[in-house]
Amino acid sequence: MRTSASQPPGDQSLMSKGLAGSRPRKALRGRLPRGQAFWGLIFITPAILVFAVFAVLPVAWGVAMSFTLYDIASPPVFVGLDNYAFLLADPEFGHAAVNTAIYVLGTVPPHIVLGLALALLLNMKLRGLAFYRSSFYVPGVTSAVAASLMWLYIYNPQVGPANMVLKALGLPPQNWLLDLNLALPSIIVMSVWQGIGSGMLIYLAGLQGIPSMFYEAAAIDGANSWQRFRHITWPLLAPTSLFVLVTSCIGAFQVFQQPYVMTRGGPLDATLTVVLNIYMNGFRWGKMGYASAMAVVLFAAILVISIVNLKFFSKDVQY
Repeated sequence: MRTSASQPPGDQSLMSKGLAGSRPRKALRGRLPRGQAFWGLIFITPAILVFAVFAVLPVAWGVAMSFTLYDIASPPVFVGLDNYAFLLADPEFGHAAVNTAIYVLGTVPPHIVLGLALALLLNMKLRGLAFYRSSFYVPGVTSAVAASLMWLYIYNPQVGPANMVLKALGLPPQNWLLDLNLALPSIIVMSVWQGIGSGMLIYLAGLQGIPSMFYEAAAIDGANSWQRFRHITWPLLAPTSLFVLVTSCIGAFQVFQQPYVMTRGGPLDATLTVVLNIYMNGFRWGKMGYASAMAVVLFAAILVISIVNLKFFSKDVQY
């Protein structure tokens, strides 16, 4: 047998042996031994059962209830798509959907913009930096009910600090939560105050994950602060911004505690949201089937908007 000068016979045999010996190793990488696979299934079974019982089954039950007439006191009666047909013609649900959309538009952009601004400030070397970070993050870990009760006092028309500030500025006092035009914006301001700390913390983690060599190279090239932010900070924070956007939208669409505690949806449904409407129909008026239909529609809307956000904004994200 003739061999080339660049590949001696010994090397060829070694290569063939090496290739032959590497095949079983590759096969083993994609397949676990039976003992490991068995015990792996045993260990994850409790988590799967908990997820199925507390997540999958309630969702499936809610979807099934949305096709029934069910008032808790009597057995459910199958009515098909009647709940969804009534839902499309229900002006109260439409009003709640509009209020929820306004709330989302009023809270999500400030969470992103103000959260990023605070993160940029708190990423600098300042005296008392730990105190400032903790101060801005405390509202985010405070119970929504406790925060709502505190802001009820702030918005109190007689003794609230909000009207005291207006009087000090020579402006007339306002009935913040009793005014049709101010009730929903007042809740939006309170929600922005409470949620800005979470966005700040996430952006701060993203900023600290950017390698400093990029800024050093930009400084050598003579880039100013705005150019460094535009061409380095903002592009590299794209995954962080996408995460904040999606999670903020999901949380805003499910707003419930603030309007429930502060206004009960009033005045005249000015602060009625979709989740609050679901609660009122299901637990106050006993329309469980109709409330389930609203919950399914809300779930579908959140899912579609999340997918749109991921598809539209993830094209600039580089992982």
